[in-house]
Amino acid sequence: MTLEEYFYPVNFPIMKRKNKHGLYITSQDLAELLGIKHRSVKRSILENKELLNKYRPLRSYGKSRKYKHGGAPEFVYYLTEEQAIFLILNARNTKKSLKLKEMAIDHIFKTREAVNSYNHISNLLYKAVTGMNAKQLKKARNPQAKASLDVLTSEEQEQYKQLETRVIGYLLAQMTFSQIKAMLNGGALQVTEWREVK
Repeated sequence: MTLEEYFYPVNFPIMKRKNKHGLYITSQDLAELLGIKHRSVKRSILENKELLNKYRPLRSYGKSRKYKHGGAPEFVYYLTEEQAIFLILNARNTKKSLKLKEMAIDHIFKTREAVNSYNHISNLLYKAVTGMNAKQLKKARNPQAKASLDVLTSEEQEQYKQLETRVIGYLLAQMTFSQIKAMLNGGALQVTEWREVK
């Protein structure tokens, strides 16, 4: 397990379908969840097509399952989490849509919390290994690098992985950020000393 895998199992509960592109929901499923007609969701998609394409280009298919109460197959969109949340927040208020809006807002806050926690912990790891946080590291070694891990030497990457495994153990043991920071600083010294002795 990596830190990313630990912090990012935060999936919006309505995203239950999966394909090679990842989790998705169909526009038809979303309409049923919102308690509105499918054509209303498709109208909202077309009205906001440019904005929705910023998250990921819209994808669609011409055949779909039938409605629960019958009806012919029709043109349906695949929606990513971001696209679905936008459409939920943009939907008119009904009893069902208000519940989904509440779920969407809760999800946004949980995701933000996961991102912040991940950034804080990964910065501790980078600092323990190199003496610099992720931002400082990229600036000093390669500002164009996509990820801070890419600018670590092979030896630093190995040290990072060792400490990452240790930190995941601390997280699973419900340790606080302050406790992890203290343990990590001590752990980093032990790894460095072991390498020097070897």
